[in-house]
Parts: sequence; structure tokens; C-alpha cells
Amino acid sequence: MQTPQKPTSSPQGKKLLDQYKEAIRLKQYSPRTEKTYVEWIRQYILFHNKRHPKEMAASEVKQFITHLVVDRKASASTQNQVISAILFLYRNVLHIELDQTDLGFIRPKRGKRVPTVLSKNEAKAIIQNMIPPYKLMVQIMYGSGLRLMECLRLRIKDIDFENHRILVYDGKGGDDRQTPLPDSIIPALREHLAKTRAIHEKDLAHGRGSVHMPYALAKKFPNADKSWIWQYVFPATTFFTDKEDGVMRRHHIHETALQRTIKQAATLAKIEKRVTPHTFRHSFATHLLQAGYDIRTVQELLGHKDVKTTMIYTHVLQRGANAVKSPLD
Repeated sequence: MQTPQKPTSSPQGKKLLDQYKEAIRLKQYSPRTEKTYVEWIRQYILFHNKRHPKEMAASEVKQFITHLVVDRKASASTQNQVISAILFLYRNVLHIELDQTDLGFIRPKRGKRVPTVLSKNEAKAIIQNMIPPYKLMVQIMYGSGLRLMECLRLRIKDIDFENHRILVYDGKGGDDRQTPLPDSIIPALREHLAKTRAIHEKDLAHGRGSVHMPYALAKKFPNADKSWIWQYVFPATTFFTDKEDGVMRRHHIHETALQRTIKQAATLAKIEKRVTPHTFRHSFATHLLQAGYDIRTVQELLGHKDVKTTMIYTHVLQRGANAVKSPLD
């Protein structure tokens, strides 16, 4: 895809997209959100032949959104994401408040979706067809309800063996929470961490062993990036060079590797459902509700801000006041 030139518009000479990134970081949005938003702004500028956004208004925004929906068949969630990215640009960087009534559209509402849920036997069958360390990662997502990136970003300090819990820091929405550590995986997890520690000590012996530190902790704790407790639970097999400081580091396993492995395992287990990493989080929540745990407890374990989000799992329960038995049965 052709990349548009980055226009400038700051008295200090900063390029527009640099200003945009800075504004996003001030709001403490996640790096993934930053990357996605920046790419949508690039496409918005490119669509209008590299015109500066300050020269455009609601009509140009509408044209771009219409193009995405009509020509590229963008979903409602994608449409909402693009609208948010563009409105953020005008409000927080250009300091222009677009009148959304002039845009000729409203944010589309996503239809209700019933999540794909595995039975306990199906979940176990998929796990049995996986190899380490992916098997252990799926066991954590299913047994603790973690999101994909929450699992990948786990660090040694986040595993609390004594209290049988996993601490999730800076989850979706920026909140921290704790969730149970399954007793059944503790021996395998300890064995995995012993191997991981051996890799880390070997890295240190070769003058490496550094890991990316979140926020400004690298400055606050200069040597923490090489300490054991800050290392990833599931480190990658190769190194990468950090663009920010040029240091060669070992990152966590890439999400696509786990996604691909889960798909292969589901095929081997002959599960005729669309299985993704998030399916195990859905199954975690549903099985807890089926076991009789109250929805507020499940909400807290999942890290949902609104109980309405957790309520989607009640639609797949086969019990309770809303359970309906087919007249054919």
C-alpha cells in the first residue's frame, strides 16, 4: 500500500502524525490502538490525495467513511474505530470540533453477538492436541480467563504461586485485576519457568537479557530490564532490535504463532466450530456461570467495566428463567 507523505502544521515544526502520536500517548492509549489509529489517519489523508486534514471538514470525512463501508465492506466495529480515530485527530490535535450532525451519519450500532463457547470436553480435546509452550498458554487463557495479549504479556512477577493467582496489570481499559491460577497447571508452569530462567541466564552471560519496560520504568529502575522478575513468562525464540533505543531484546511470543497453533489443534481435535484464542475466555466465563458463580464475580474476573458486557454469556446457559425448551422435545 502506498504511504502518504506526512503533512506538517505545527508552529514547532512537528509533523502531523508525530503530533497525533504524542496526543494519543498523553491520553495513555495502548500501543496497539496508537498503531491502528495512525494507520487510519494515513489512509484518510491518502484517500483525499494527501490534502492536510485542516483543509478538510465533515464532507470529506463522510466521503472516506462511505468509501470504507460501500467499497471495502467495512464492518460496524471498523466504522466506529475509524470515526473515533478521525474525531480524535480533529479534537485533540487540530482543535477543531466537527459537528457530527453535519457528517450525515451516526455511529452504527453493532448487533448482538452470541459468543462461540466450547464444552469442557471440547476445550480439553484442543488442549491435548497442543505442544508446549502453547498448551500452557491456552490452559492459562481457559483456566484464568485472560485475553490473548494479557497472556502473552505476562511477566514472572505476575505469577503468584503462593496465593494461587495471576495478577493482570494494565489490562484492557488500563485496569489491574487478579484471577485464579489453576492448581492443575502449577507443576507444568514451574517446569516451564525453570527452562525460561535458564534461557535468561544464558542471555545474560552473552551480554543480553534485556526486556522492554513499560512506561518510564526503564528510567526509574535502570537495571530492572535485565532482572528475572520482569522477564516474559513466554519469551520469543529470537531477539529483536528495539526501535526506540537500538537495544537487542527478547520479546514475548508473537500472537500469530498462538493463533495458528490453536487453529491447527482444533482441526486435529475435529471441533466443528470457529475457535480462536478468545473462545477460551468465552468458555471460562460461561463455565463459571454454569457452575453457579454469580455474574458480578465473573465480571470482576474478566475485568469488564459494565456488567452488561458479561451478560452476553447468560445467552448460552442452558438453565435459569430464560432457558427455553423446544416444543419438539
